[in-house]
Amino acid sequence: MKKLIEEHRRRFGDFEVVDFVDTEEIERLRSQIDVPSPLNVHWSFEYGSEVEELRALYEKGKVNQWNAELDLDWSAPVSRDRWVLRPEASLLAQTLRLMGADEATQRAAAFDELNYLLSQLLHGEQAALQLCGQLTNCCEKMDEKWYAASQVVDEARHIEALSKYIQRKLGTIYPIGPTLKVLLDILLRAETPQKKALGMQCLFEGMAVGIFDMLRSESQEPLLTEMIRRVEQDEARHAAFGVLMMRRVVRECEPEEREAMEDWAFHILETLNANQQLDMLRVLGPRYDIDPENVTHAMLAMPNWAELNSLAYMHTVIPNLRNLGLITERTEGDYRRLGMLVERRAGVPVQGATELAAAGS
Repeated sequence: MKKLIEEHRRRFGDFEVVDFVDTEEIERLRSQIDVPSPLNVHWSFEYGSEVEELRALYEKGKVNQWNAELDLDWSAPVSRDRWVLRPEASLLAQTLRLMGADEATQRAAAFDELNYLLSQLLHGEQAALQLCGQLTNCCEKMDEKWYAASQVVDEARHIEALSKYIQRKLGTIYPIGPTLKVLLDILLRAETPQKKALGMQCLFEGMAVGIFDMLRSESQEPLLTEMIRRVEQDEARHAAFGVLMMRRVVRECEPEEREAMEDWAFHILETLNANQQLDMLRVLGPRYDIDPENVTHAMLAMPNWAELNSLAYMHTVIPNLRNLGLITERTEGDYRRLGMLVERRAGVPVQGATELAAAGS
């Protein structure tokens, strides 16, 4: 399978990155708001449950609904003058600390970094909303349709919660990053429900669980903590839906089809990993006199880079792909080489942004 976004790949030493630098091209990408998508609408006249685990997941989702406006304390203050996340969680803040910037500047950069990250998660939630709408049409089993329809409601609530938090507390909804836009458009254009479910439910929803979990563990602000806790509970069900749906698909498919799905998963994650926060660094770095390329080179040169880099992947995505049989000897070495799969020793702490920033000093 050809590498995705091949025209924007560059070598940073031994590592190949995806890097968008042409601002006019980025704006063209963002302006493409209509995505043509081949979609077959599939009827199912079996209204009883055919997949017991999916029906149980649907029932669980029904009793775990929440109201973004009423169940969150929107009166809680959020300020650039206080650390919303622990300082060590921010790559920009730790880089500025090592550059000698004062704490107020470090806090401001961390605030902007969180704002940017939540904005990208918000855009991802909209893609999930639209893709689950597609799944309700093209899934074969009624249990799949029911759960996909219930996830549409979840995703609408996530969009509501994240957009309100960003607008009311942070102030700026940053435009979607170009790498993310291209990948999400690929999933929305995917021609089969299997590719859509694998790409969104297993990969992007699994990544979301890992990212939200890290944000919640680093949060020092009650509103953010509670919002993420509620979103994360939903996202865990969404990732489970992907695994349950794809388990049957993988079990019943031919070997060449399984290899094609294994390659599809690898290339989506490889491309996401290849950006190495360059989209964020190119937007926010110049604001604080931080050179995006120097920081990226420094991160990639760290002796424990792979262990830090793999945190979001090893949380949910890699275990689920392994359980599905979609990481085999064919691809496991590539996941390890690219720092997405690392076996960690028990009891060894990982500090994340502190080490990343230290490498860039």
